[in-house]
Amino acid sequence: MNKSTDQQQILSLLKELAETQGLAASAYVKLVKKFPKNDGNIFSKEEIIKAYRELAGTKGLAPYSAEFIDKVRMKPVRTQSGVAPITVLTKPFPCPGKCIFCPNDIRMPKSYLSDEPGAQRAERNYFDPYLQTYNRLQALHNIGHSIDKAEIIVLGGTWSYYPEAYQIWFIKECLRALNEFGIQDDRAKIEKRYTQMQAALEQKSQYGLSNDPQENDRKLEDHKIDGTSLSKSYNQSVSELYVAPERLGGFDAYQFATWEELTAAQKINETAAVRNVGLVIETRPDNISEAEVLRVRRLGCTKTQIGIQSLQDAVLEKNKRGHDVAATRKAFQLLRRAGFKIHAHWMANLYGSSVQLDTKDFKQLFSDPDFMPDELKVYPCSLIGSAELMQYYKQGLWKPYTHEELLEVVSAAITNTPEYCRLTRIIRDIPSTDIVVGNKLTNFRQVAEESVKDSGAVARDIRSREIRSQKYTRDQLKLEEVRYVTSVSTEYFLQFVLAQTNQIVGFLRLSLPTQKAFISELEDSAIIREVHIYGELVKLGNRETGRAQHQGLGSELIDRAKIIAKNASFNKLAVISAIGTRQYYRKRGFTDGELYQSMAL
Repeated sequence: MNKSTDQQQILSLLKELAETQGLAASAYVKLVKKFPKNDGNIFSKEEIIKAYRELAGTKGLAPYSAEFIDKVRMKPVRTQSGVAPITVLTKPFPCPGKCIFCPNDIRMPKSYLSDEPGAQRAERNYFDPYLQTYNRLQALHNIGHSIDKAEIIVLGGTWSYYPEAYQIWFIKECLRALNEFGIQDDRAKIEKRYTQMQAALEQKSQYGLSNDPQENDRKLEDHKIDGTSLSKSYNQSVSELYVAPERLGGFDAYQFATWEELTAAQKINETAAVRNVGLVIETRPDNISEAEVLRVRRLGCTKTQIGIQSLQDAVLEKNKRGHDVAATRKAFQLLRRAGFKIHAHWMANLYGSSVQLDTKDFKQLFSDPDFMPDELKVYPCSLIGSAELMQYYKQGLWKPYTHEELLEVVSAAITNTPEYCRLTRIIRDIPSTDIVVGNKLTNFRQVAEESVKDSGAVARDIRSREIRSQKYTRDQLKLEEVRYVTSVSTEYFLQFVLAQTNQIVGFLRLSLPTQKAFISELEDSAIIREVHIYGELVKLGNRETGRAQHQGLGSELIDRAKIIAKNASFNKLAVISAIGTRQYYRKRGFTDGELYQSMAL
C-alpha cells in the first residue's frame, strides 16, 4: 500500500459520492469506510473536498459542481444566513468597566474566557487580526463553505477604549487578509515577527505573548485572579503583564496604522474576491458619543454590539456597571440616527434582579421607543471563579436561577421578541468547567424553544424563521411591511416571507428620521440600515434557481424603500453600506459620499 493507493481510493470515493443521490449521514459514513486510506483511517471531509476541487473534470469525474460540495460540507449552518461570519478578538487590554459578574481571565480581553472556542483560536494566532481572519477563511474554505461575502465580527473588551492607532491597524489587517486570501499569504512572516518580539521580551525578563495556550496558562499560573479575594484587579494585571512590556517588545510600533492605510485597504476590498459585507464592533453605552459614532463609521463599521445588560438603574448600580439607563437611551438614539444596526446584549439573573423583574425588563426592550434593538443576545448570568460576584455568592447575596426559573425567563424572551429582531444567541458559549454555579446546559435554547412550542406559543424573531437551505419558487413569496416607531424615527421592516410558513427569505431595514441629523451627509435623508437576503451563501455573480441570493430580491426591497421614503417627503435615500457592498449599491443608483452612499429621490 502506498500514496498512489490513497489516490485511487479517494478517486473511487469521489465517484461514488458524485453518483449517490440524497446522501444521508449514515450512507456517507458507510461510503467513506468503504474506501479507507492505506493506513486504515478514513478520509476527512476536508481531504475529500480538497481532492474534489483538484480532480473535478478529470479522471472520469464530471465537471465541478457545487451540489457535490453541498453533500459533504461540514456544518452548513455557518453560511446559511447568507454570509461567512469571521469572528476575531482584540488583545488583552484594560477595560473601563468594573462589573461584578464579568470574568477576569488575564489571558483574554475583558469578559472573555480562554476556554471559549473563539478565544482559543485568537490566542493561537497571537490575537493578530490578519492571522485570525486568514486562518478562519482557510478553515471555512477547506470544509466547503463559500467565503466571498465575509462579515467581520470584532469582539473583546471595550473597543472604544483601545488606542485609535491599534483600532485602525486591527481593521486594516482584517481587510488585508480578505484582500490577499488565495493570492498572497503573509502568515509565516507575521508569526516570525511575533516570535521575535516575544524573544525580545523574554530577554528582558518580561512575559511575552505566546501562541501556545498551554504555555501561556503555565506561565501565568501565579497571576490568575481569584474572585473571592481580588488582591489585584484585571486592569492592574493586564497593564503589568501586557501593556507596559509590549512597548519594550515593539508591539506598539508594529500594531499601528494610519487612516490613509486603512482607506487604501478599504478601496481594494470593494472589488476583492473576498469582500467585507459587514463590520461589527463591541462597546459600552457610555462610550457612545457623536464623535465616536463618526469615528467607528469611518472605520467601516455597520453594526455595533452594545452591552446594555439591564434597563434597571438599581441593578446596574449594584453590579457596578458604571453607567445608567440614560446612557443606554442616548447610545441607541445616536446609533440609530447614524443608521447603525444595533445588536444589544441583555443579561438575566443579575445581582439585585428577579424572575419577575427580568421578564418586565425584557418586555421594556421592545415597548420603550428608546430601545427596540435589531438583534439581541440573551446572556443569563453564570458564576465564574475569577468574577467579583464570587464574593456575593459566598455571602449568600446572589444565587443562580433554578432550571425552572431560567426556563420561565428565557421562554418569555423568545415569545416577546418581535419579528424585526434577531435573537442571535441565547446562553453564552461558556465551557461548563468554567461555571461555578449556574446553567451548564449548552442546548438550553433548544430546551426553551421546545417549551415554547409545547405551550402553543410561537417564536417570531428572525432567526427562528430563516429560510436556511430550503428551496422555493418566486410565486411562493409575499412582501410584508412591519412599521414601528422609535424616539428618533419611524422604522420600516420590509420582509419577503414564504406565504404558507412565514419563513423569512430577505429583509430591509428602512429608517425615516424624525430628528435633525447630526451627520451632514444624512440631512433630509431616509436611511437604509440593512439589506439581508437569507439562504445558503451563493458565490458572487451566481444565480441558482430556488436559492435566495442573487435573485433580485434585494433590488425589489430597495425599490419599495425608495417609494416609502419619497412618499414621506424625504429628498434623499442613504445607505450605511459595508466596504464590500459599495459596488452593489453603485449599480443600483447610489453615489459615494464620505461615510455613506445615497441617491436623490
